[in-house]
Amino acid sequence: MNVQRGDVIQIGGQPCRVADLVQLPAGAKRLFFETGEALTMHAQSRFTALRMTRKW
Repeated sequence: MNVQRGDVIQIGGQPCRVADLVQLPAGAKRLFFETGEALTMHAQSRFTALRMTRKW
């Protein structure tokens, strides 16, 4: 699963909405959140993810 703009990620119990993301060398990604904070995910990083399906 890939992270997308608009996804909400919980970090330390705090929900953070992804505002932008940048592909970095070696498969890493830097996520920028609406709060102005950033998180760098490396190719070896492991996360548990859940994406809710949108109902129109």
